[in-house]
Amino acid sequence: MRRIALLAAALAFMAGCGDTEEEAATPAGVKAALEARLVDRHLSFEWVYCLRTKLEFEGHDIVRCNVNFGEPHIVIYCAVLDNGTLITNRERPAIRCGRDAA
Repeated sequence: MRRIALLAAALAFMAGCGDTEEEAATPAGVKAALEARLVDRHLSFEWVYCLRTKLEFEGHDIVRCNVNFGEPHIVIYCAVLDNGTLITNRERPAIRCGRDAA
């Protein structure tokens, strides 16, 4: 049931792709795109929390997302939206969130 809700949220996000790039680059937009990718890849996760950083990559705001894969196993993703396409530090290692103060 949770997966269906996530897919619905991702589809709703994609339907709004006519928005300006700045509006689409919110932490909520990156979270929806990242959750959709994780679901599409059949990865099991507990939650995703995203927040804006003060950094940019090629003119796009970088958003940091913490993904809890359980037990807890939290993975950090640094991501941008480029014309509605999610790009993370996994595809482009040059995308950095900055120092982790934790």
